[in-house]
Amino acid sequence: MLTNQEQLLSKIASNDGHGENSAFFDGWKAYDSDPYHPTQNPNGVIQMGLAENQLSMDLVEEWVRNNPQASICTPKGASQFKDIAIYQDYHGLPEFRNAVARFMEKVRGNRVRFDPDRIVMSGGATGAQETLAFCLADPGEALLVPTPYYPGNDRDLTWRTGIELIPVVCDSSNDFKFTRDALETAFNKAQESNTKVKGLLLNNPSNPLGTVLDREALSMAINFINDKNIHLICDEIYSATVFDEPGFISIAEILQESPQTNPELIHIIYSLSKDLGFPGFRVGILYSYNDAVVSCARKMSSFGLVSTQTQLLLASMLSDEEFLEKFLAESAARLCARRSMLCQGLAQMGVGSLKGSAGLYCWMDLRRLLKAATFEAEMELWRVIVNDVRINVSPGASFHCSEPGWFRVCFANMDDETMRVALGRISKLVMQSNKNSESRKPCRRRSKLEISLSFRRLDEIMMSPHSPMTSPLVRART
Repeated sequence: MLTNQEQLLSKIASNDGHGENSAFFDGWKAYDSDPYHPTQNPNGVIQMGLAENQLSMDLVEEWVRNNPQASICTPKGASQFKDIAIYQDYHGLPEFRNAVARFMEKVRGNRVRFDPDRIVMSGGATGAQETLAFCLADPGEALLVPTPYYPGNDRDLTWRTGIELIPVVCDSSNDFKFTRDALETAFNKAQESNTKVKGLLLNNPSNPLGTVLDREALSMAINFINDKNIHLICDEIYSATVFDEPGFISIAEILQESPQTNPELIHIIYSLSKDLGFPGFRVGILYSYNDAVVSCARKMSSFGLVSTQTQLLLASMLSDEEFLEKFLAESAARLCARRSMLCQGLAQMGVGSLKGSAGLYCWMDLRRLLKAATFEAEMELWRVIVNDVRINVSPGASFHCSEPGWFRVCFANMDDETMRVALGRISKLVMQSNKNSESRKPCRRRSKLEISLSFRRLDEIMMSPHSPMTSPLVRART
């Protein structure tokens, strides 16, 4: 029987489709209610569940101070106030779209070209994803998504659109890479349930894995969507966070090498939230090779435009080649150093992580700490980590991971001292687990994990002058 609220409100307002009631968001709430501070709240929860890029913010702040004319809120930029404050075409400022197109090309090594007229703005990647979903699929239709995948996809792509996400199951036996067989299995299951598949969604670089898709995988994906005549959506919002080999290859590169492919089936989601560390600016980009999608998405963009004030500032910043060269190189170096700091620290405890070359996080393997190889045991361990260890990490079940015991750990939203505190807390958890390990059989561990062969004490690697933890690249932030 419907409650009074359910009778008065829409289904969207009264259902749980947002997905907020999950461990992924519960961890954020735990942090928000008791945030760590080194002096004011040293026993608070450390936020390692937020993929935010703060390591190079000092470079951005320096640019802003040196370029006051880029903002209408400064004396040097105030003369532009009227022109920017009045109504603008929802296509976006031409200088902004041009600058974004050139920046996307630069991040991809200038191996591809992007047409500014195909760029559609939106309120963050969240808005861009949903807009594209509205354009490609009707309620009840579906997209295939390899696991593990970002939990927000369940909200962004399904809550208001009414479409479904069908997992393409991947596992650690091949480092969670999708295969043609896995794609076919998911597609066939959808057909058996009379669910029409409209597309395949790929996240490259991957959130939560921190890995990139190679040319073979991208070509396989294009061949698959060609065979099925469905769309391919590539979420490339972490493309400039690649800090090591293998490097990033955009689906745009594969498309220009595949003349037999129908370009109208290919779409790219981009954002400045991760690569530049501007999630608060809500700059999302939908780039489609399909004219009808571009036209419809541009009309829909009026529901979530990027403010012209933000466009003006970013157009100036993204047109500064000298700044971009410095920022991209320094950001990659700092991300590499910070990931090494985390993963080497974990390795000294005997904790493995998936080898990665991109992103703001690592995929940590705590399977041997589980009391049983079940998702119930994973949730029990997660509650200990959040409530007792006082760290918010995200459990693999939130990412639809097929195996219990994996956790996403973010590393770019804190300073190096907070990272040391977090590693110290994780070390205590592992030592306590080791003491109790004789009373239970440890879960079997897989190969290809990023585990150091060195067994120096944790504090030695943390304080070594050769350690990434003491690198000036890590220290050099405000």
